Formats: sequence, structure tokens, C-alpha cells
Amino acid sequence: MKDDTLPSVVDEFASKQPAVWEAYNRLNEATSEAGPLESKTQRLVKLAIAIGAGHQGAVRSHARRGLKAGLTPEELSQAAMLGITTVGWPQAFAAHCWIQDIIDQGTARAKK
Repeated sequence: MKDDTLPSVVDEFASKQPAVWEAYNRLNEATSEAGPLESKTQRLVKLAIAIGAGHQGAVRSHARRGLKAGLTPEELSQAAMLGITTVGWPQAFAAHCWIQDIIDQGTARAKK
């Protein structure tokens, strides 16, 4: 999967439900523009929420988007570490592993 493409299951949903997908994207734009947080901070907040919720797909998605927005691998990893004392070791470490997978995939792509 390329960084600029959707996972196939999401792409399929968007194709079958374009009105819902468009509404979802408009809501995302509206919430992103509703306050003063810049893109990198928004990415960290969304990543932290995904970690707290334990949503693997969302953690991976926000890690990919975070890298694209200019966050460093170290910043992404720290977001997972900060979760240790909030959501517990197992959930935070799982998120750390998901984030590391995304970092490794990005590194492998960059070497090609």
C-alpha cells in the first residue's frame, strides 16, 4: 500500500458509499479547521486518542499520516510511551509495535 492510498477495505467502502465518505471527509476538514492546533499537533492528538482506544488501524493510519506531516519516528514512539502510565503497558506497547511497523515500512520504502 502506498502512503497516499487507502487500505483496500476503506477504498471499497468509499466506492460503495460515496455520500457517506464525502460527509466523513468534510467533518474531518471542519474539525481540523475548528481550532488553532497545527497539523503536526493534530496528528499527535489523533494518534494518542487511537492509542487510548486501542484501535490498531487508527494507530497505524495516524502514524503514517504523522510521518507525512513531518513528525519524527521518535515523536511517534514517545506518544506510545506516554500511554504506559495512562492506558497500561500492554495497550501502550501494542501501539508502540504498530507504530514501529509503520516506521519500518517507511524506512524500507525509502531505501528502494
